[in-house]
Amino acid sequence: MSIDYALDDDHVVTITINRPEARNSLDMEHFFQLRSAWDRFGDDDDAYVAIVTGVGRDFCVGADLKTYIPQITELQQKMQAGEVTEIGGYRLDDGVRAVLRGTKLYKPIIAAINGTCVAGGMEMLGGTDLRVASDTATFGVMEPKRGLFAGGGTTVRLPRQVPYPAAMELLLCADQVPAQRAYEMGLLNEVCRPADLMERAYAYAYRITANGPFAIRKTKESVLRGMATDMKEAYRIESEISGEVFSSEDAKEGPRAFAEKRAPNWQNR
Repeated sequence: MSIDYALDDDHVVTITINRPEARNSLDMEHFFQLRSAWDRFGDDDDAYVAIVTGVGRDFCVGADLKTYIPQITELQQKMQAGEVTEIGGYRLDDGVRAVLRGTKLYKPIIAAINGTCVAGGMEMLGGTDLRVASDTATFGVMEPKRGLFAGGGTTVRLPRQVPYPAAMELLLCADQVPAQRAYEMGLLNEVCRPADLMERAYAYAYRITANGPFAIRKTKESVLRGMATDMKEAYRIESEISGEVFSSEDAKEGPRAFAEKRAPNWQNR
């Protein structure tokens, strides 16, 4: 199947992992497609917010171990031998980029978690900003249960996003937890009925797109860059970005539209 990409008239992109026959797991081709979808979203000036979701009973269960491990092993061996830097257009970092590790993607991303979210799905969840889950969804950092390591960003991002004891429960116990427990841990914004999932996700998206897109993007940039450094540097970054926003076209249009009692015509710059 595929990674589907759809942009609506309200500047919201929906990225759908459409591989239900494999529980929305990802092989080399689908990691590449997902990375490409994020790149496309980042480069598209008409796309302000993204929603990522899955088809069927799973959100994403990570790598397709039947196919991905042999594929990535072959690529690693050939790279170490100096033979290639990619195979068939696939690169070694497609996997981590697909789960939003190390990307400079400052546009808002909403996760609509329709079902099982473990392994790479959980890694990608850490790269999203708002999270709505079906009450049938489950969550888990399952790698330690198999003697593996969650190296797609989870050990770095999770303790920064939820209280430390909650993060360590997920990381060390390696149990799957239901959506309500994940909400109590602070991992989610909302839990809803499966039938309401996409409606609730779009509601968050349209609340965001009502705001100035340049200001929203720069706000996220300030948060992420600031979290990666000390307070002094974070304040410097905030001041730098503040100057960019206040000198933008949207910063002129917003107050003008308010004074004229009309909806703003955002320029995204």
